Amino acid sequence: MDDIRKADVVVVGAGPTGLAVAVGLRQHGVDVAVVEKAALGKREARAGIIWQRALEVLADLGCAREMTAEGIKLRRVEVFAEGRRAWRMGMECAGTAFPNPLSIEQDAVERLLGERLVALGGRVEWSTEAVAVRTGGDGAEVDVRTGDGGLTTLRCAWVIGCEGAHSVVRKGLGIPFEGGRRPDLQCVQLNAVPDWKVPYRPGHTYFFLERGLSMGVSPRPGGGYRFFAFLTDPDPTVEGPPGVEEMRDLVARSAHEPGVQLVPTDPPWANRARFQDRVAATLREGRALLAGDSAHLWAPIGGHGLNTGLRGAHNLAWKVAAAVRGWAADPFALLDTYSTEQRLTAEKVMREMRHNLLELPPTALALRGMRLVGGPVMSTPWASGRIRSMLSDLTMHHRESALSQGGGGDRLPDPFVRVRGRHCRLHDLLSYQRWTLLAAPGAKGPGMTDDHLRALVAGYRAPVEILRPRTDPDTVPRLPGKALVLVRPDRHIGLRTDRVEELEAYLRRWFARDAV
Repeated sequence: MDDIRKADVVVVGAGPTGLAVAVGLRQHGVDVAVVEKAALGKREARAGIIWQRALEVLADLGCAREMTAEGIKLRRVEVFAEGRRAWRMGMECAGTAFPNPLSIEQDAVERLLGERLVALGGRVEWSTEAVAVRTGGDGAEVDVRTGDGGLTTLRCAWVIGCEGAHSVVRKGLGIPFEGGRRPDLQCVQLNAVPDWKVPYRPGHTYFFLERGLSMGVSPRPGGGYRFFAFLTDPDPTVEGPPGVEEMRDLVARSAHEPGVQLVPTDPPWANRARFQDRVAATLREGRALLAGDSAHLWAPIGGHGLNTGLRGAHNLAWKVAAAVRGWAADPFALLDTYSTEQRLTAEKVMREMRHNLLELPPTALALRGMRLVGGPVMSTPWASGRIRSMLSDLTMHHRESALSQGGGGDRLPDPFVRVRGRHCRLHDLLSYQRWTLLAAPGAKGPGMTDDHLRALVAGYRAPVEILRPRTDPDTVPRLPGKALVLVRPDRHIGLRTDRVEELEAYLRRWFARDAV
């Protein structure tokens, strides 16, 4: 080896997930090395939407404002089945500072996350390929090859593989990638400016459904639309991105507009993809962890690949930081909760997206149902609310996790509250750098005073802020109905309880005690 270097954490891969993990770690003051085999600036449009929960993640990482400034807020979707309007639906969700999903392409997401990383004192080592990974009881080593052919060993406490489906970290540790190919499904995409009769409405997305074909048309920053079609795959030997004529024919067929013309955007983006549905058998092996496509991948139905990766990075970074900074009573047990939570999340997303009738190539029976009853059913508050909930990820939870006790695991609601003379959203009072203990204003029995609670949490290394938020009687959503609610740095509830003794037991289990 030409060189040996040290870092607290090595992140392999500088896609959105790897960058998000690195940003989260840097916010906790962790020394992180990010290595990426691609050259600087080699980015592609790829994913094109960020849902509401992932926007909250980006807010915690300090770059949601920059994302929304560059993206387009998506406000409404309109669905046509065999040339007839089936239904329309608003995309806005209540109970969050980010009610609308955002149209923004992956290259912009990566650039903005990269700028945030630099602002926090980090950087990406481009043209640097991880070629081998070793883990031991007290650390890990990553061998990397630089652009000039030199070899370097990076020694670290933890290594995180975020380098995609062919992960060197996952393969090097022999972790099975369970699942297989999704048969008879392909996706073709083209960014283009159309000449057609469909009116342009800011933030307005269209779906055109035909038998065996779902064509999505979503506005993109910089002008034009992302045309993306999920369709059957009669000839899997066809490779390479679709040409303009292939996409034009699909748009003409699905939109029932034979005269449509498409002009590719500059810079161009076209892609053809076939899919695997896979989840790693574990997301932690010793001192190595997996995130993003290294950990799980599936067909990008619903645009949840990027979003699930960002949410996983959000879940992981604070836990690795807690391990590095000595905040966790048992670092391996804490990081096992990431593996459990993120695998269950990935499996749930895969199940839900297998029933996404909007983007899967519809059958004749499904189309008939959409034409006959789609409008009346989808216009009901229950149906439209369920779809928005599924897509937004706001109701995704970790109830099954060992870290969730007393009915914990849900994302904390985000109503407007009053606390210490301030009127604001509850989530504005949270921080990714600490836990938050919410004490009900009326909870003042034995052990419930602020002085006692402060003395209790002060005995542990992890920082905890104590708040007593008040809500108006008719506030929706309501706060969790317990005297004490302990909130994790990633906005999920760890513990709900009416007893200080249960809070003490939770702290003893998960938090390292402060030095005496």
